[in-house]
Amino acid sequence: MKTQKQWSQIKGENSWTMFKVLAEFVDGFETLNRIGPCVSIFGSARVKEDHPHFQLAMAVAARLVEEGFGVITGGGPGVMEAANKGAFVNKGVSVGLNIHLPFEQSNNTYIDFDKNLHHRYFFVRKVMFVKYSQAFIAMPGGFGTLDELFEVLTLTQTHRINKVPIILVGKSFWEPLKNWIFETMVNEYKYVSPEDMDLMPIVDTPDEVISLILNYYEGDTSNGLRPTFEL
Repeated sequence: MKTQKQWSQIKGENSWTMFKVLAEFVDGFETLNRIGPCVSIFGSARVKEDHPHFQLAMAVAARLVEEGFGVITGGGPGVMEAANKGAFVNKGVSVGLNIHLPFEQSNNTYIDFDKNLHHRYFFVRKVMFVKYSQAFIAMPGGFGTLDELFEVLTLTQTHRINKVPIILVGKSFWEPLKNWIFETMVNEYKYVSPEDMDLMPIVDTPDEVISLILNYYEGDTSNGLRPTFEL
């Protein structure tokens, strides 16, 4: 058992932690409030520059810039670097939401110097991803990508954020997962509603990504370009 003195030290640490959390929120809000419409791109940090997923993420980001959107990523290597590079070299807004990890510690070099944020806390970072994105694009990735994707799906399903496009890129990667969700979670166990399957269309090309986003915002004048939620 811990002594009362040890517990007192823990309580003190928890109090100071709140100030660190608030500082991250303030820094993020002040920076991202002025970036304009952006799209978050999730994906693996392990992808190398010669991999097709790297090239695809670059192309998606380049097309987003052509349509007037900036790009938000986790700021690291792999797909994140590819998306930042696609935005940066095409003179678009390139945002990086870095996280302190035992690995992937350095940000990539394609983030705008004034939009390069550093986070200690995953939950603060997620708020920044979600609040300032007019769409979410999930490239192939690992646990982190799935975590970010299902966070957005849950917030949308529960109406905690405004509905925006959530697009999965890479049919060969994502269709087995979506099929499992439909067959097991929807049909067999009834843990997910059938209409929720419509929240995550799967495409293969940058043009399909852009088409879904533009059709969403042009097809309904109520779908304004705004933060996904207000505090």
